[in-house]
Amino acid sequence: MAITRRQFIKRTGLATAGTVLGPGLFSNMFVRNAMAFSGKYFIVLFLDGGNDGLNTVTPFNNGGGTLRTAYDGNIPANALRKTGAGGLNLSPTALAGTKLTNALFANGGKDPNTTCELAIHPGFNDNPGGGLPSGGLKAIYDQGRMAVIQGCGYPEYSLSHEESRNIWETGNPLGVSAYAGTGWMGRYLVNTAVSPPPPYSATDIPAVNIADSVVGEYRNTGTSVLALRRLADFGFPYDEDYPGEDAAKEIAFEALYGTAAGSGNPTIKYIGNTGASTETASEQYPQAHNVYHSQRSSFEDMYSNGLNTGTARGLREIAKIIYANERNLVSGVDANFFQLSNGGYDTHSNQGAEDTNGQHYALHSEVGNAIRLFWEDLATMGAGNTNIQNKVCILVWSEFSRRIPQNDNGTDHGSQGPMFVIGGTVNGGVFGNHPNINMAALDDEGNTEYRQDANGGYRSTDFRDVYGTILTRWLGMSQATVLGNVLALDGGSPAFYWTAANFNLGFLP
Repeated sequence: MAITRRQFIKRTGLATAGTVLGPGLFSNMFVRNAMAFSGKYFIVLFLDGGNDGLNTVTPFNNGGGTLRTAYDGNIPANALRKTGAGGLNLSPTALAGTKLTNALFANGGKDPNTTCELAIHPGFNDNPGGGLPSGGLKAIYDQGRMAVIQGCGYPEYSLSHEESRNIWETGNPLGVSAYAGTGWMGRYLVNTAVSPPPPYSATDIPAVNIADSVVGEYRNTGTSVLALRRLADFGFPYDEDYPGEDAAKEIAFEALYGTAAGSGNPTIKYIGNTGASTETASEQYPQAHNVYHSQRSSFEDMYSNGLNTGTARGLREIAKIIYANERNLVSGVDANFFQLSNGGYDTHSNQGAEDTNGQHYALHSEVGNAIRLFWEDLATMGAGNTNIQNKVCILVWSEFSRRIPQNDNGTDHGSQGPMFVIGGTVNGGVFGNHPNINMAALDDEGNTEYRQDANGGYRSTDFRDVYGTILTRWLGMSQATVLGNVLALDGGSPAFYWTAANFNLGFLP
């Protein structure tokens, strides 16, 4: 029996105010689907809350500049990061084990502008014990497979969590209307100028978000994205109070979706196609958990009981999908693009320095230990236990950094900070210039300025150049396609706006 558009939306539970016709529709956790793209994997890890970039990538000495002197201050009262009780200062002694200097890497691991030696937070060199892999991100850096990209930001920066998060997710700092409501990866997935792999259709699930709803990077109006927390718990929402009715409801939903898929209305057709595929995916994706649990139980135990953190559990779910995909173990489980997040970076107080009980140490050790374990999992995950690290690229970002001078015992909202890119084909080392943290260079709020001119060598890295490097060198788009369909250059002064793209940052071959 034919049904009306209003009846269909009402019966399928999608008539949420404000979410039917716009991109908000694709935040609904029950709108998703399945596809196939063999090759590479791309993972986005979001550090939610505004990670303190200066205590993430820290000057170890001055080199040919004054960064360490500015960090320490001439006298304690002028120190940007103070010592003693409540102080956030990471001393050279504390940083000695995490120096990024290595003659094999870009710029020897030093800041390319000032030649100062740099180090990452000691939390990234943690030893969780219990037979778990140690060394965190520092161990991966030492293998030459982590790029540290300094001074990342955008013009007219916002210090609002929500606004800045949206800007990074959309890749649209100045609000170009054509890109409103969609994410930079979402635009990649549905782009018709590159095939294969894109464009993906409404009957595909190219991406999975470890979240309760589709995240900003992957929002789009042409394909589906699966949002889930745990594969073992994922299922179609028939009605858990009446399990005996599932079979009948399955038939009813299939009929509804089939009718909608044949509609001449694009919105109804989209809902029909994604609904049918969602139902299928709810039967397929839990099987990825079953095979991983059966065949890689030792790794599952290390994620679940050894580390037992949110980041580890999120990467565990991604590992299950990649494993099923690589081994062709479950039909329809073949997503290649992922997102997860770790919260807690809004460190206005009690941030801590190198103390293992400090808040910032705990955050960095959680991320570092989880990625390190995932990295080891990838090493034997492929067919014949082959290493598939070369097929994976991980991007780590936060919505902004923290202010350069500390407050009492924490940090306030800031501007530019570092990004990390990790993968088996990543060129390890330090890229981009460290922000100018000299007091005279800071704005009235204690933040570094976004600049695209030389500015004494302290040129900012626009985060869109990082995205563009990944899109062109990892995902196969041409620069012209990226600038025509995914990212938009700015108008305005070339000194303060992104008017010329640089998609050759060097961290990917």
